[in-house]
Amino acid sequence: MTTYTHRPSPPEDAECEALKEAAGAPGSKQLFPDKRWVHIPGLHVQALDYLKTEIEHIREEWKSDEGFSPIEHVKARIKEPASILDNLSRMGLEPTAANLAEHVHDVAGIRIVFAFVTDIYLLLERIGRRGDLRILWIKDYIMNPKPNGYRSLHLLLSVPVESGGRTCGVRVEVQMRTLAMDFWASLEHILLYKYDRNVPEHLAAELMSAAGAAGELDSKMLGLRSEVLSLSEEEERAARAAHAAAGNAEPNLHEE
Repeated sequence: MTTYTHRPSPPEDAECEALKEAAGAPGSKQLFPDKRWVHIPGLHVQALDYLKTEIEHIREEWKSDEGFSPIEHVKARIKEPASILDNLSRMGLEPTAANLAEHVHDVAGIRIVFAFVTDIYLLLERIGRRGDLRILWIKDYIMNPKPNGYRSLHLLLSVPVESGGRTCGVRVEVQMRTLAMDFWASLEHILLYKYDRNVPEHLAAELMSAAGAAGELDSKMLGLRSEVLSLSEEEERAARAAHAAAGNAEPNLHEE
């Protein structure tokens, strides 16, 4: 499939206007009066609903083709105002609707958790083959982990929704990771929150060590899965051979 890199992905006009209306009071440049959305951004909710439905279709296709789905669970969310304001502050940007629309790509986000790392790339390939979902960029922190050990595959999608009688694309950030990666990321989130992003050095070192352990666990589980599937295929071939042999056996015409 096509290789994508991280590049600016400005919103379409419809998404931009929807964000301005949802995040700011009419006639005011202030974002999030009363520290909350003026109203939930409807286009982004539609985009999440559409994408969740498409992921569920893929999940069912997997079950039909393979007998099981490697997707453990799916979680969607609209980004909290406090998190958006924190993002803009860390980027050194004024908290305006224009900066929100241009620089915050993950207002709508969805996380997909898998048992095995290889299935992340299988889902990425399936998404890339679809004509309705457009991949804007990919950040692969599995093949290239962050310095602190964070591992996950991020992609930004343009998801089609209906607005004003026409179809427009709305950005949704997708995070795909294994159960081990997700557990590690949850622990990192707790530490970053507790220490206001200034994690003590000894805890950062322990976190880095835990990231390595999570990676080793993913590798071991993948090896076990390969061995189990290999044994299952051998057993299936043996059963087919036995069945064929039984079907071809000559009847004993002399039996009393």
